Amino acid sequence: MQRIELPDGVQRIIGRLESAGFEAYAVGGCVRDSLLGRTPEDWDITSSARPEELKRLFKRTVDTGIQHGTVTVLIGGGEGGKRAQAFEVTSYRVDGEYKDGRHPESVRFTPSLSEDLSRRDFTINAMAYNEKSGIVDLFQGMEDLERREIRAVGEAELRFREDALRMLRALRFSAQLRFRIAPGTLEAVRSLARGLSRVSKERIRGELTKLLLSDSPEQMELVFQTGLAPYVSEHFPEIASPSLPELSGDMEREAFLRWGMLLRGREQLAKRILRELKMDRATIDRAGSIAALHGERIPEEAPEARRLLSRYGEELFFSWLSMEEALALHFPREREAPLPGERSQGKIRRARALGEEILKNGDCLSLSALMINGEDLAELGIPRGPEYSAVLRALLSEVLEDPKRNRREYLRKRVKEIRGLTH
Repeated sequence: MQRIELPDGVQRIIGRLESAGFEAYAVGGCVRDSLLGRTPEDWDITSSARPEELKRLFKRTVDTGIQHGTVTVLIGGGEGGKRAQAFEVTSYRVDGEYKDGRHPESVRFTPSLSEDLSRRDFTINAMAYNEKSGIVDLFQGMEDLERREIRAVGEAELRFREDALRMLRALRFSAQLRFRIAPGTLEAVRSLARGLSRVSKERIRGELTKLLLSDSPEQMELVFQTGLAPYVSEHFPEIASPSLPELSGDMEREAFLRWGMLLRGREQLAKRILRELKMDRATIDRAGSIAALHGERIPEEAPEARRLLSRYGEELFFSWLSMEEALALHFPREREAPLPGERSQGKIRRARALGEEILKNGDCLSLSALMINGEDLAELGIPRGPEYSAVLRALLSEVLEDPKRNRREYLRKRVKEIRGLTH
């Protein structure tokens, strides 16, 4: 019997339920990931105990989704400031009719583990485990793990009509696990793509972000190939089928960077799509900047690098170079839009070294770092206002060209010269 090492908290919950005469198993993604040698993010438990019985057996619980049979059980904590561990325990259930393409109108609790597992999305997520019974695999999930295949439990069309988000989940699991999607399951996605229109933009965004943050963001092409793209957001189809590299973890797993990479060269379209997907303001702005930076020349000289660092900041500058290096590695002749200058890996690495040297030297990159202040400008006859801002920007431009110019005497002299030319 194949053994899975259960966390202590999971063992305690299962043991307590079994001692009380109920069945209990670790279930779903945690079983799948354990069998794949991956570390599960969460441990979910399913049980024949009903919510009220769960609440009676455990002292500390939270009604997470009690109408659907889910109770969060808190284990440990309290000693030495340790935080309690939280585990979701869900009663065996059968879902009622799905009228909104996302949530069942009702649920019926059942004493049958088989009925509970049969309602789940994919075979690899429909396995359960405890130390007494071992792995319970009623839908050949183990075989699909060996085949590296994503296959719906039962009829794929029925699973996707119940919950249209499962179509995107199939693509996301394919990217995260590097599994292929079974032909019948993939065909069902194509047939029912329109159903995604009933899913909230927040949930769509969540699945697509997880896909992009995987080692295989190139699987985003499946969103277009299956016909899901028009139902992601109004302007999403304008991207066309994207060219994304297979990253294998060699690029930062930051949402703004991966979205910027997907939408590169299309700053305004990037911001529009991310607003449609209800992305947070900071991510929209940073992803838009990454998309815009794709149209910039890779800097070869310090002044060019200083100007980009000044405009976009350290984080975006180096993230942009990371993206360009990944693209150069996989698409050395990529020209989906006219790009200024060569984009070889060597040139990108030299630009990174240039940026690091600029930061190490402490070169002035912002107005606040100029060695001149408001009192100086007022003394020279320039009160705060449009002229004040214009003069500071002109001074910064000169200092970005040559940081040695960032001296109070030189800057005061230049203010007089600039003022002399404009008055």
